Amino acid sequence: MFGRKSKDSQYVLEFEKPLRELQKNLDELIARSQDAKVDISCEIHALEQKIASEERNIFANLSIWQRVLIARHPCRPYARDYIDNIFSDFQELHGDRLFNDDRAIIGGFATLQEESVMVIGEQKGRSLNENIECNFGCPYPEGYRKALRLMKLAEKFSLPLITFVDTPGAYPGIGSEERHVAESIAVNLRDMGRLETSIVSIIIGEGGSGGALGIAVADRVLALENSYYSVISPEGCAAILWKDRKFAPEAAEALQLSPENLLKFGIVEEILPEPLGGAHRNSDAVFASTKEAILRHLKALKKFSPKQLLEKRYARFRHVGIFSEEV
Repeated sequence: MFGRKSKDSQYVLEFEKPLRELQKNLDELIARSQDAKVDISCEIHALEQKIASEERNIFANLSIWQRVLIARHPCRPYARDYIDNIFSDFQELHGDRLFNDDRAIIGGFATLQEESVMVIGEQKGRSLNENIECNFGCPYPEGYRKALRLMKLAEKFSLPLITFVDTPGAYPGIGSEERHVAESIAVNLRDMGRLETSIVSIIIGEGGSGGALGIAVADRVLALENSYYSVISPEGCAAILWKDRKFAPEAAEALQLSPENLLKFGIVEEILPEPLGGAHRNSDAVFASTKEAILRHLKALKKFSPKQLLEKRYARFRHVGIFSEEV
């Protein structure tokens, strides 16, 4: 389940529509030349150059809100895609041993270049049925408790922990509140902070509030070029400040939702590049670069003892949000 979406998907973002029209014209021109058996290669080449130029111009000048839309693109690789393409021998583990198995969070043992690891990810669905099954990527409390169970297994067997963050936020419904979603996230924050094994987290799409942080208290946090990581979604912020969700683009700008700002503020250690237009344009390249980054950061963390890891992790999060002003 949760397979990768076809590369032929017709899903187009609003700001990509001029490109789609040009591509449509190019396809028609090529078809016409083949049907009439006429050489119009010069015209085709000129249109191809125009498309390439327009593409570079659009994606080099994206607003923060447009990058949020790319982070939510339904063709974008999801956690299971990264797991299947970066790791081998993935053995998924189910259930929190308390209530249920939350499909919005998946995880289990895996192998990364002959090294055993524990991998956990927040999962969205491709189809309506899959999205219902994994609650549109919004975990319930039992999802975080399952994740914590796997984290403690990683600690028990001295395995590195890798997590993939991609959620608009934890599910805020009645059932979630009845089963204490805030408490489950808080316990994860506390216990991840003192987990005696190396942790690398990657923001691969949306990183919404405590729903994201619940599996991202890590020694190294990486973010894809078109991702966001924030205390609240743009729509949630707009509903509070402007009393209307239509101001989400303005909220995205006010929240400074860009990986560059995350790097500037010390919230992430590295920005992972994406192909022009987003990770869904060339997912294999993204898998390769993400794998290389994970291996590099895990290698750097190996030189620290468990005690040193805890000290550095504590210091890392204590310094987030500290700033100074000149009088």
